[in-house]
Amino acid sequence: MTPLADLIQRTQGALIAPGVYDPFTANLAAQAGFECVYLSGASLAYTQLGRPDLGLVTMTEVADSIAAIRDRVDMALIVDADTGYGNALNVQRTVRVFERSGASGIQLEDQTFPKRCGHLSGKTLIRADEMAGKIKAACDARQSEETLIIARTDGIAVEGIDAAMERAELYLDAGADILFIEAPQSRQEQLMITERFRQRVPLLANMVEGGQTPVGSADQLADLGFKLVIFPGGLARAVLRQVTAYFESLKAHGSTEPFRDRMAVFDELNDAIGLPEMLTTAERYSAK
Repeated sequence: MTPLADLIQRTQGALIAPGVYDPFTANLAAQAGFECVYLSGASLAYTQLGRPDLGLVTMTEVADSIAAIRDRVDMALIVDADTGYGNALNVQRTVRVFERSGASGIQLEDQTFPKRCGHLSGKTLIRADEMAGKIKAACDARQSEETLIIARTDGIAVEGIDAAMERAELYLDAGADILFIEAPQSRQEQLMITERFRQRVPLLANMVEGGQTPVGSADQLADLGFKLVIFPGGLARAVLRQVTAYFESLKAHGSTEPFRDRMAVFDELNDAIGLPEMLTTAERYSAK
């Protein structure tokens, strides 16, 4: 597996990390040619709990998801660790557990707990110096320098763009490998971020359909100066439409037949999840 830092460095433009929420979706992303995926805390809340992104997902639930995904795919995996699930000591345990489970990058944010989606209103922040301490704690806890620490600030929505960038400066000084200044509300704010930091550290852009930030392509964001682009909840929103349409059709017709042209056939699904390869492997170990 190529280290995340090497992927970012060698990518012409910006590295795209689509959001996934389980081994099935991570495997499909790998088959589509992506080299990096993003395990979204919001998407775990949506799909595993059927709930909004309001800090309900626990550290152990995320760790179990990391391990399950890592057992299926060998690709860079960025993990949303929310607030680290507590103070600096909790952050260190989170980093150790997530790294052992297979995280390539671990994202921490400066919201209070319970946190909420970065594109919802009503967020509150911990002190900047407390967050800087959590970033230092995270860097000290990792076993490998290849495990990158991503520092996210939600300061724009709470304190404004200038204060958010001052927070980012502190987190960079504390050892963050990537900066994620969440929810800039205009191209001007995006440019303010990239002009200040792009020469010193990779910058992450978050694309949320219908969120606070103008949605752009990876090429457009690379031109602004971002090196990593995540689409954390896009898959869940796509699945919502598809699943709703499937159930509506089944309810109306009492059969899947009217929906068949939008479904994979039996063998197509088995091929996608690796049945032929597993049967071949099983044959190697069968009694002769």
